[in-house]
Amino acid sequence: MEITRSRPATQAGSAQHFTGSVWLDEIAAPPAPSRLRMFSVHFAPGARTAWHRHPHGQVLHVTEGEGRVGREGGAVEVIRAGDTVWIAPGERHWHGAGPHTFMTHLPVVEAADDGATAAWEERVDEGAYLAA
Repeated sequence: MEITRSRPATQAGSAQHFTGSVWLDEIAAPPAPSRLRMFSVHFAPGARTAWHRHPHGQVLHVTEGEGRVGREGGAVEVIRAGDTVWIAPGERHWHGAGPHTFMTHLPVVEAADDGATAAWEERVDEGAYLAA
């Protein structure tokens, strides 16, 4: 058993992978053979990820606020504190805050053999974001 009492500093979300103000706190990244990765991600109103995919899927658990999640070919869904979302392996999707609210979620992923947790694509345009 290992208890982590200090974590890496909060990191700003990369402008390449996010639109708007996004902050990431690493919660867990245990040593191999574990491939688990867990973060707390804080989105300002209107902030969101770019389109992306995860090799082994992703779980999102919303802890605060209201947000949006979209998948290729599907409707944009409103998500709220207490909601949990399962995104299938390889499913093209995005997620972020609502246009007028902050949103915090705990994303959990399993890294691929090469350590990659996401394959990032283009940014989500404003029309797709506001389609909710």
